Amino acid sequence: MTLFLVRHGRPIVVPGVPAARWELDPAGFDDVWALRDRLPHGAVWCSSPEPKAIATAQLLTEGDVGVVEDLREHERGGAWIEDFPATVAQAFAQPDAAAYDGWEPLATCRIRVVRAVDNLVRTQPGQDVVLVGHGTAWTALVAALTGDPPDLVGWASLAMPDVIEVAHPIWSGP
Repeated sequence: MTLFLVRHGRPIVVPGVPAARWELDPAGFDDVWALRDRLPHGAVWCSSPEPKAIATAQLLTEGDVGVVEDLREHERGGAWIEDFPATVAQAFAQPDAAAYDGWEPLATCRIRVVRAVDNLVRTQPGQDVVLVGHGTAWTALVAALTGDPPDLVGWASLAMPDVIEVAHPIWSGP
């Protein structure tokens, strides 16, 4: 069993609108389609409920895609943050505290996402699972699954879209 964690394609960025409501940018559809050969046929597919993630999943498969509310990204308000990478680094450095006003603590995101993925994997034993979602949530999830520290260099280098493969994840719990 392998988890394929797909980061959504490039969104249309609208300052002042929460990123959770951004749509997928049609100019980036070719980049999404280029990932199709890297993903398994016959896998279980699920997506975050965010529009950019759902649209990415719909471009990647003709099959059914379940929408799982708890796969949503680390919740953040709509405020525009000039040094976003530094603020995300702060969220990882102090996961039990909100790194910015209106943000959920990263530990809350990690617990939510790990539980959702654990439930999906347990109900689909032995099957490959493709999850379409978000970079920060996937970075926290991979750290929880592997027991390694969060890879902020990897987070910063994730493309939109991108795929992280986790073969035979070890469940360490939320």
